[in-house]
Amino acid sequence: MEQQLDTIRLLILDDHQLFREGLVRLLESDPDVAISGQASTVTDALRLLQDGPIELVLLDWDLGAERGSRFLTEASAQGWDGRVLVVTGGVTTREAAELIGYGVHGIFLKSGSPESLLEAIRLVGRGETFFLEEHRDLPPSAAPAAGPKPLSARETEVLRAVVEGLSNKEIGGQLDISESAVKATLQQLFYKTGVRTRGQLVRVALERYRDLVS
Repeated sequence: MEQQLDTIRLLILDDHQLFREGLVRLLESDPDVAISGQASTVTDALRLLQDGPIELVLLDWDLGAERGSRFLTEASAQGWDGRVLVVTGGVTTREAAELIGYGVHGIFLKSGSPESLLEAIRLVGRGETFFLEEHRDLPPSAAPAAGPKPLSARETEVLRAVVEGLSNKEIGGQLDISESAVKATLQQLFYKTGVRTRGQLVRVALERYRDLVS
């Protein structure tokens, strides 16, 4: 059967099998969502990303022996430029700031209702963000990594265009993507670099990513 163009193709990465199975049952009845895979480890999730187009990952931050940060870093390094909604049992303010620093697009607590989760998935899947009120104004905390955070192929293209002085509309036309997609990628670049304005982003690009944008 041919998949609808607006269907959100997602991957579930969670180390609790019962939670994954419950989430699969919930999402299978939603026509806006197509489950492209599920994994309990970062290694398996990274392999699944290479098997087919996945636009959204539902990521558990605490994966037992692993942390979600490993997935975020390695997925970006291998060129995946999709979106991430963290679905977790709970996060501290410090952890939420760290997640924002990594550029995730939303944080959803497992104590929330199924209806709220579906709404969060739809929002993040179509290019928006989903953060609890107490997380929305947190300054991004730098992720614990040496040097600048790796950028995806899409982020690099948008950053290069920003340095060239192109508007969001011009960037969208050049890369053949929507303006909302450009804005979402810019937001992710702001989170990853810890800046808040376009001018600051240009300065950081020339300081930290000169080899990518020159």
